[in-house]
Amino acid sequence: MSRNQRVTLRDVADRVGLSANTVSRALAGKDQVSEATRERIVAEARRLGYVPNSHARSLVSGTTMVVGLVITNPSNPFYAALISAVERQCRAEGYSVLLLVTEESEDNEERALQELLRYGVDGVLGVPIQQRGAGWEQLADAGIPAVLLSRDIPALGLDFVGLDVERAITDAVRRVGSGTRRAWLFEEDLEISTVTARIAGFHRAIGDPERSLVLKVPTRRTAGASLPWRPDDAYRLAAGVLTRENHPELIVTGNDYFALGVYRAVRECGLSVPGDVRILGYGDHPFAAYLEPSLSTIQLPADEVGSAGVNLLLRRIADHTRPRETVLLEAPLVERDSTAAAKVARG
Repeated sequence: MSRNQRVTLRDVADRVGLSANTVSRALAGKDQVSEATRERIVAEARRLGYVPNSHARSLVSGTTMVVGLVITNPSNPFYAALISAVERQCRAEGYSVLLLVTEESEDNEERALQELLRYGVDGVLGVPIQQRGAGWEQLADAGIPAVLLSRDIPALGLDFVGLDVERAITDAVRRVGSGTRRAWLFEEDLEISTVTARIAGFHRAIGDPERSLVLKVPTRRTAGASLPWRPDDAYRLAAGVLTRENHPELIVTGNDYFALGVYRAVRECGLSVPGDVRILGYGDHPFAAYLEPSLSTIQLPADEVGSAGVNLLLRRIADHTRPRETVLLEAPLVERDSTAAAKVARG
């Protein structure tokens, strides 16, 4: 047999002297084949280098055993961990993952979802752009199950798995901001549900609008940067508004990268962290524990989101008639030195 010729099921059957149907059942783990026969067939298939034809299998079974995963920016540490969690859980369930990246572009998202439609995947997991949602509607119309991750679009009626962001921010700010008279939130300027939830949680925790201020940091996500956020964007904004005479006692940032920029701006004003300003981040990225002082931040359990998303999608694939499900997971606070003053205030 030529090295360039694909080994077929018939080739394996001929070598073991059995029918192609028997070989197929054995390789699929069907009960009708004895263990001794199965072992002989599997050994010969491996020796020949036989690889099942997934397209042919899908024509017979009506499934591809492939799940689409649509992510906005894989350089986001949360989404990078999410990809690994989804792939690991899908592999354990016998599924492969087809990854597509949108970079916060509506056009890219529509193209990605059209590609998944053409491929005929069994289901789709995705972080939506949250603008029009037309591509997700087309998936639903085509009968392809989908579960949204991290960002929700309730009007679509799709299953959703994410974090209880508003509650996480509310609880964290109340805890580390004890006794705070003024607080600022440095938040990215994207119109997405996680940003809206962080702002809502911040306002709920502070209570009095006169004591709180939200500053929108220009984001460079759409520029295809190597990271979804840049510390210098937050630094420039903070440096323009912070002074020794006019500063909040607590600064909350929409991600830990913004906190890096805020750290520098606070110090350049001659202020100290946490003596003059306490700082709370979001994301618990690897560098957070190694800053000086170490950064208090909110941890985002990407593994739990990915695993829960896969499990929910598989339930939806098995039963399209299930009621819509929303799963909100806890995002715990990790307290470190950047909010140490709050501990003193709580006495």
